[in-house]
Amino acid sequence: MIAILDYGVGNLMSIHNMFNKIGVDSVITSDVEEIRNADKYLLSGVGSFDHGINSLKSASFFKTLEKEVLDKKKPILGICLGMQLLTNSSEEGKEKGLGWIDAQTIRFDLDNKKLSIPHMGWSKVSIVNTNNIFRNLEENRFYFVHSYHVFCNDESNELATANYGKIFTCSINEDNIYGVQFHPEKSHKFGMKLLKNFEGI
Repeated sequence: MIAILDYGVGNLMSIHNMFNKIGVDSVITSDVEEIRNADKYLLSGVGSFDHGINSLKSASFFKTLEKEVLDKKKPILGICLGMQLLTNSSEEGKEKGLGWIDAQTIRFDLDNKKLSIPHMGWSKVSIVNTNNIFRNLEENRFYFVHSYHVFCNDESNELATANYGKIFTCSINEDNIYGVQFHPEKSHKFGMKLLKNFEGI
């Protein structure tokens, strides 16, 4: 069972529907017992960094989630803002992130001023570290909507990159903790494959 964490930020039903479509058992929940009993976690989110991190840390299940992820090493996948919350901080806000991956979230600073921000649309992802979450996804394209991206302090945490005026990190990993900047739930067959891979981790 994958628990899609409901902390009041983001549209979670599209992710739940995608899991249903690929035959993966999931539940949208903020219930402490359901989260304690889950096998894996999905942390999604849209909107501002500070609102997201404050909402997550004030959720009734947060301490339970910390224990399950950090102590019991259950896998978690952060999507979009959910990935950014895994980092130490963001230029978008003043609050500290979870710090579960040693990285910062920074705003796009593009030399090509003709490129609009946010980066919105389809981009190919280049896999830079072999990992099961990208198994059989060498050929791909994923859907992005974001104005900020992640910079890893340790290159070993970088799973994949994309190019939008510059090469940027779009997927990160530390042990059982994963993040993707793109939206697999909006990325058709490639997103389905990635979410199915996550189930199998």
